[in-house]
Amino acid sequence: MDAELNEKFYDDAETEFVSELTGIRDPVELKKHVLQVQREIYAIHPYPCIRVCGFVESRISRFPAYQNLLQLGRERTGALFLDIGCGVGNDARRAVLDGFPANQIVASDLHPEFWDMGHKVFKSTPESFPVKFVPGDVFSDAFLARGDPAATLEATNTPAAGSERSVDLSALTSLTPLRGKLSVIYASSLFHLFDEEQQSELAHRIASLLSPAPGSFIFGAHVGKLEKGLFVDHATPNVPVGTLMFCHSPESWEALWEDIFGEGKVETKAVLVEVQRPDMPEGTTSQFMVWSVKRL
Repeated sequence: MDAELNEKFYDDAETEFVSELTGIRDPVELKKHVLQVQREIYAIHPYPCIRVCGFVESRISRFPAYQNLLQLGRERTGALFLDIGCGVGNDARRAVLDGFPANQIVASDLHPEFWDMGHKVFKSTPESFPVKFVPGDVFSDAFLARGDPAATLEATNTPAAGSERSVDLSALTSLTPLRGKLSVIYASSLFHLFDEEQQSELAHRIASLLSPAPGSFIFGAHVGKLEKGLFVDHATPNVPVGTLMFCHSPESWEALWEDIFGEGKVETKAVLVEVQRPDMPEGTTSQFMVWSVKRL
């Protein structure tokens, strides 16, 4: 399996973020550390994004909605942020580094081993990085009971900032208690793992977690197309080469969220960008859809 790993995918441009968090200043030692942990993470699950060292990138900070996340962290009392499909927690760590309160973040992933490896790669402990991690399957009713986002809004008499404060994050064992409580939800390289029906179900489930307060939003990125449909994938994060993948278009993506929340209740922005991954054949690109869905 190690033969599939290649140190050419290690990107020196990302080392400042990792170096700041680990305290490893020597670039040779830093590279050695990252590649050693990479082998251990890859053994848990051989996702392509692990192979190209995506687990040490601070990708979240490149999205237009990221500054809105930091602003809510500063201005909305008790604002809660969920990183769903968090992996090793690199994006949550970026948010904390940039000022979002660590004790107001929840991270969740199907593989709890990834979170443990995050402490190893970034040289942290649950005490030094006190973000609440809740492992589980978002499609399981025992982990996240399905709810109606529109009903959540209508049932809330005062859809204003501050309702998030009633949640005790330390006691969380599932995401259900967070329904209607989250100011921001981040889902990156997650939706494209599933077919059309599952993507709709996933959107409904995480939408039920969003606070009814105006300005609360969901954002992220995943593979998209100009016209929704299937295509054979060549190199997408977390997806085996040759996978037949369902992709939304910006128009169908907007329609999905309008259907979930109700017409005129949210503002959806979705744009396609061409991405050249380091492990893709020369001259080929993927279309990633960068998006956000904001309560009005």
